Amino acid sequence: MESFRKWVQSISFFLTNGYWGFLVSGTIYQGPLKVLCSPGLNCYSCPAATTFCPIGSLQQLLLGLRMTLPAGQFYLGAYVVGCMGMLGALCGRMICGWICPFGLFQELLHKIPTRKFAVAAWLTWGKYLCLLLFVIVLPLTVLDSFAMGKPWFCQFICPAGTLQAGIPLVLMQPDIRNAVGILYLHKLTILLLFVLWAVFSYRPFCRTTCPLGAFYGLFNGVSLIRLKFNKDNCTKCGACHEVCPVDLRFNETPNSRECIGCLQCSTKACRFNAISLEIGGLAFNSAQPPPDKPVQQTHSP
Repeated sequence: MESFRKWVQSISFFLTNGYWGFLVSGTIYQGPLKVLCSPGLNCYSCPAATTFCPIGSLQQLLLGLRMTLPAGQFYLGAYVVGCMGMLGALCGRMICGWICPFGLFQELLHKIPTRKFAVAAWLTWGKYLCLLLFVIVLPLTVLDSFAMGKPWFCQFICPAGTLQAGIPLVLMQPDIRNAVGILYLHKLTILLLFVLWAVFSYRPFCRTTCPLGAFYGLFNGVSLIRLKFNKDNCTKCGACHEVCPVDLRFNETPNSRECIGCLQCSTKACRFNAISLEIGGLAFNSAQPPPDKPVQQTHSP
């Protein structure tokens, strides 16, 4: 299953970054697919990107909301938020575990042989603060002389944008390269910090900072596709604790907002069908009871 997940992640990367003509043109893709919402964090300005980033688009809506309301263009916001909501309602944070390109990048970094460290639980609240403050509040409230806000998360934080767009565009376009300043170095430093952190800890950006993961996590308990816990089958052996890459105890916190739906607890650990994949209310078990499981005896009175 883990190999299959890596294939899905790789295919998703090339589907959302399928325009390689930029190597010749030196410009980003502006074709008809750019009206589609990328499920994962995938920068709009990446030269190969064929879809738009939901977080970047949401910020663009909010920073110019005062300008678009009089023009009757608020429906654009409903489209962006609606796409995010439908994706969250369908898969929850399984999108993070199976589709997001920057999540795959961090997983590959984590495979570098080093000593590994857990991410402190209190740090996981950082992504909700990032969603609230940098994606919603600041673009709405901090305005320039034209009553416009800024895309705070994209402009000052997002390491995915630096990796996918900032670095390639600087390398391809001399005009941009000549304009590199403190802001670019600031973003490059943030990217470098998360790259180094990802070598030692599993998906640190996803777990501590990503506002899209925070949004999708809100749907983990109600999404159409999710993990289901059968407490009657659970033996409390703790096997699911050992394999969870995000340090969850699934049998104690089923449908946690931190779960990325990688299925390792179901396919690699649980042997008693206590954890299954549920799609539209139908449960699909991926494990079989072990051969040495005792058979319950029924005694007649």
